[in-house]
Amino acid sequence: MKLCTKEYSRERCGYAVLPALIIMEKIQIGKIVNVAGLKGEVKIVNYSGSKERYQELESIYIENAGHKIEKVRYNKDVVILKLSGIDDRNAAEEARGKDIYISESDLPELSEGEYYIRDMIGISVVDDTGNVLGNLSDVIQNRAQDLYEVEMKDGKKILIPAVEEFILNIDIEKKQMDVKLIEGLIP
Repeated sequence: MKLCTKEYSRERCGYAVLPALIIMEKIQIGKIVNVAGLKGEVKIVNYSGSKERYQELESIYIENAGHKIEKVRYNKDVVILKLSGIDDRNAAEEARGKDIYISESDLPELSEGEYYIRDMIGISVVDDTGNVLGNLSDVIQNRAQDLYEVEMKDGKKILIPAVEEFILNIDIEKKQMDVKLIEGLIP
């Protein structure tokens, strides 16, 4: 796989060069874990929450190199992509193990009350009496409901279920989450 910058023409690079050199935030949405076939397709472990997300995208970044998505297909839960500039098995092998990103502008709009985890990490967590408990350090998914991991002022961590009974309000602009705790939640 060739490393290209915006100074090179599309013909020299063999694929459309995306504006990767412009300072922007990239969001990791997957990782290339293997190759598929002989024509340069790559298998993706998807981190985006929806494997169908790749059909909505025109392009992705592998590290800092932009690639147009030419084809998307699936094998069970595995996403298989054909990307511009990766045209044979050898080029696909070179991409194995690399992370896949999108630009911030490719993020879908969220509904009212939905937030990106990256925007929530670090916000203050305040109980219903006004005491600052600590900061949100992680969101644990893949359970019946999400769990908010809060790093307390003393360094200990607690988990708060992401349900209405415990989460009173989330204000991303103020960087604050208001919670109602039950007895025994904090050791």
